[in-house]
Amino acid sequence: MKNTVLLIEDDAELAGMLRDYLEGEGFSVGIAADGERGVTAALSGDYAIAALDVMLPGIDGIEVLRRIRAQSALPVLMLTARGDDADRIVGLELGADDYVAKPCTPRELVARLRAILRRFGERDAASANGQQPLPGDAPATPQAIVAGPLTLYPQGRRALMSDAPLTLTSAEFSLLELLVTHAGRPVGKSELSLYGLGRPHAPYDRSIDVHLSSIRRKLGPLPDGRSRIQSVLRKGYQYIPE
Repeated sequence: MKNTVLLIEDDAELAGMLRDYLEGEGFSVGIAADGERGVTAALSGDYAIAALDVMLPGIDGIEVLRRIRAQSALPVLMLTARGDDADRIVGLELGADDYVAKPCTPRELVARLRAILRRFGERDAASANGQQPLPGDAPATPQAIVAGPLTLYPQGRRALMSDAPLTLTSAEFSLLELLVTHAGRPVGKSELSLYGLGRPHAPYDRSIDVHLSSIRRKLGPLPDGRSRIQSVLRKGYQYIPE
């Protein structure tokens, strides 16, 4: 199931073209032409990742993502209209792992899908082997990382906050892991983007900010009311240990 992709796309010609290209790159591809069928397929357990168009007949891509995230941590790459920042931000807030603007080249789509799958899969193998996983300046991690009430299990990509399960997307887990392993020190957006999203940070790209805003909400504040993740002017973000 490692390279199985679900395309949730109502444009039959585009979906067919993307399927042919993806299959040529070694992926197995399924297509859902509307939101209802997309949700059903995404929750079937048959796919490693979904590429989800925002503009769909019936229920739109935002509602599809909402329904997927209510039941599954399946990695989701949003396909959004170029320049439509509102859909991107909402999608990321709801738990999309990343986005790509349409029209996009098949090559760009493949690169984004592989980056997400690599983060989702190779990080586990690297942690299990005690190796440096991928560029991003994070050290090899033990089986558990404990920071006050927060415990991260990199091998299983699980997180607990005060012993309660913390639901994180793949991108959120990677970002939080990097920040926690550098607790008390700022980490730049370039490093965060490479490690958390598997791609270089682009000017005016707010993906990191939106992901971290979501993580902040899930973590809750420090006992003194401050955020556990704080921005550092011109340096990035840092995790504040208790």
